Amino acid sequence: MRMNRMPWAALVLAVGCTQEKPAEPLSSLKPAPLPALVAEEDARFQVAPAEVYGEPVPGKVLRVELAGEAVQLGGERFVPTRPGDQARLRERVKEQGVLLVPDADTFLVQTSELLAVLRESASEVWLLHPDAPAAYRLVLRDEQGFQAWLAEAAPGKLRIIQRQDGFELTTSVGKLPGPDANGPSVPVRGGKQDIATLRKGLGRLKGRFTTSEDICLVPSFGTELAQAARALGGVYAAPGEPYFETLCFIYPTPRAPAVAGAPAGQ
Repeated sequence: MRMNRMPWAALVLAVGCTQEKPAEPLSSLKPAPLPALVAEEDARFQVAPAEVYGEPVPGKVLRVELAGEAVQLGGERFVPTRPGDQARLRERVKEQGVLLVPDADTFLVQTSELLAVLRESASEVWLLHPDAPAAYRLVLRDEQGFQAWLAEAAPGKLRIIQRQDGFELTTSVGKLPGPDANGPSVPVRGGKQDIATLRKGLGRLKGRFTTSEDICLVPSFGTELAQAARALGGVYAAPGEPYFETLCFIYPTPRAPAVAGAPAGQ
């Protein structure tokens, strides 16, 4: 009995037709770009009002009141840039909860030594909002600690870069664009921080990065600490309901103390 045989050319054609389709290019695997963030403007282009949200002000903590490079703790005054004062302050706050009370004129760069002492010695650190009874528990990181956090293998890595002209909302896949692609995500409007739009943007990022539990505020070193506290209010959707459980606060690494007899600049 003769069997019908497929011609050789037809066999090759049939085999060729069963080959898998080529893989999609790697560019197709990129995450979708973040949507632009537009402020809700009124007719006068003023900043939309925003409620102050945060945690209740803790009661059983030491209140450290800031005044430039000096701080007041109870009846004692300390200047943390002075080695003697720094050592005394370290003993006072050791294993204690601390509430930082900012004034209007203390800049972040003036608090380096203070925040380094608190990170090393205090059991917890809170920052008081200057305009309302709300506070924010902080995880303090210096510049080196911030770089180590960024290097961790985890999605999101969300951070708020607080600049003079507004907030830059940055993630592991890029920044959240604002009305100007070359400008901040949330620009200053009328000379004021736009906390309402910041809150809206952070809500969007939480919806995109659902497993991210921490966010870092990175103020420019010339930012007033009171302004940084106001920015932290944008991390909350409602009183006691933060979008992210851990609030990381980046401060400038303190200058190394001068060494007697060392040449200038060393």
